Amino acid sequence: MSTTTHLMTAEELIRLPRGQYRYELVKGELLTMSPSDAQHGAVTVYLSAPLATFVKANKLGIVFGAETGFILERNPDTVLAPDISFIRKDRIKTISSGYLEIPPDLAVEVISPSESKLKVEKKTAQWLEFGAEAVWLVYPKTRTVEVRNSSGRKMLLTEREELTGRNGLVGFSISVKDIFS
Repeated sequence: MSTTTHLMTAEELIRLPRGQYRYELVKGELLTMSPSDAQHGAVTVYLSAPLATFVKANKLGIVFGAETGFILERNPDTVLAPDISFIRKDRIKTISSGYLEIPPDLAVEVISPSESKLKVEKKTAQWLEFGAEAVWLVYPKTRTVEVRNSSGRKMLLTEREELTGRNGLVGFSISVKDIFS
């Protein structure tokens, strides 16, 4: 006796009811995640608000909040949703309903204590493999930010340092300490 697994599409994913879970899709397989905790939510806002203000004031593109889905591959579909993302203005002209079918230039992941190193590495690799120019990994527990670039460059920033933008975000700067308070 054999069993068949139904692979979900991005179109089916977007029709799932919202509520107690968040979802992503990897190669057609549904991933269910619990809602974020309070610290995760606060850190996301402490970084996204100044980033969005800077991007809008300088007309650099669009910053998207948590839960914005990006279709990164089709057949089977992969839809990921970073905590914060940015797309340069030359890559996006309008916002429509549905998931975006281009990768962000920047994907920001606020790392929860329950996330394994392997899971973080895998998701970071996915973002870079599918076209993100940079991934910022924000670690509330250690109050650090790790910057990964598509060139393979890695940089770990502590509270005594500044997180600065590149690749369409030149001029953006925030103290790492300010992300956590």
